[in-house]
Amino acid sequence: MKSLNLSKVVMVSCVLLAASGCIFAKDWPQWRGPNRDGEVSGFAAPSKWPSALKQNWKVTVGSGDATPALVGDKLYVFARQGSEEVTLCLQAADGKEIWSDKYEAQAVTGAASRHPGPRSSPAVADGKVVTLGVGGVVSCLDAASGKVFWRKDPYPKIVPKFFTSCSPVIVGGTAVVQVGTAGNGAVIAFNLADGSEKWKWAGEGPEYASPVVLTVDGAEQIVALTEKSIVGVGAADGKLLWSLPFAPAGRAYNAATPIVDGQTVIYTGSGRGAKAVKIEKQGDGFAAKELWSNSALAPQYNTPVLKDGLLFGLSDRGSLYCINAKDGSTAWTDTAQHGRGFAAIVVAGSDLLALPSTSELIVFKPDGKAYSEVAKYKVAETETYAHPVVSDKRVFVKDQDSVAMWTIE
Repeated sequence: MKSLNLSKVVMVSCVLLAASGCIFAKDWPQWRGPNRDGEVSGFAAPSKWPSALKQNWKVTVGSGDATPALVGDKLYVFARQGSEEVTLCLQAADGKEIWSDKYEAQAVTGAASRHPGPRSSPAVADGKVVTLGVGGVVSCLDAASGKVFWRKDPYPKIVPKFFTSCSPVIVGGTAVVQVGTAGNGAVIAFNLADGSEKWKWAGEGPEYASPVVLTVDGAEQIVALTEKSIVGVGAADGKLLWSLPFAPAGRAYNAATPIVDGQTVIYTGSGRGAKAVKIEKQGDGFAAKELWSNSALAPQYNTPVLKDGLLFGLSDRGSLYCINAKDGSTAWTDTAQHGRGFAAIVVAGSDLLALPSTSELIVFKPDGKAYSEVAKYKVAETETYAHPVVSDKRVFVKDQDSVAMWTIE
């Protein structure tokens, strides 16, 4: 009996030791990560970053600026190959293709033609992959096989000046997108199961920002920057709950995703700075109470991140900056310039990562007193517009026409 018990103890100990040695990949299932806030889940920044990252594989996938989605051991990439938009499912370990789906896509013309591929990142949930093409085509695919469940084109050939850029969000069994253009567009929720329209709010059309989910008093809201406002609509029925004016002027755009922190919503736009409001229940409706405004700093083509009560972003002039998210005061602005205002910033454990269009991955500290750079790595030979997807010691980078997997060693 003692021998049997000892065997059980040894066996259990071995299982626990084996389990403790396993590294479970952390998912990045949608635009700006698991919680749509730019924060990497479960990442432990190295105490000392290496002098270089190691490239493990690189595959050509097609043109586009969409950030891939990582779920389990699969990487979902949305790109353009010739005249078709293609969704690729790759093995995250080696980049080998598992399946692909293609359809004929609208040609990108005019000022946007330098970027013919999709800008919108896939959303993966409930065994489905939802994509939104440059022409506003919404697709829902089986995540395991690539089978098309449904495909919709709610505003055929009607797109913003620089084409569709909203990344879909999956909430409450629906896929929510912003489609159409200024004066002729809407926020639409499609039933994930069959693609039928659950609701539509057509008060204003889109620009280039993506919606987020806010919960106040148990009620889910879709918060979206539109052509000239920031709005909150009911996630269940699409009814307008609150609205504030935020119209761009000149060469400014509504391109940054709103940031949700509890009941606080922070929204930013070039030429108008950054603003914070608290969404409160008021009678049968909701009201937005202004908390602070900083007119000096705002991004143009990126969304800031929150870390320890501080807001970090890349300004419309290409400088990294920090705002105190408690009162809106400017903490610091770095003097160096990184590209033309295009950047992706993520919170990675105790550090921050910025990937400007210069394709240099910058590691810096979330310091509220001054810019503190830790490391810098060249991760692509072409410009980069997608977010780096960080999972454990892996960093997936989408450049103009390929995806590469780098490791932190």
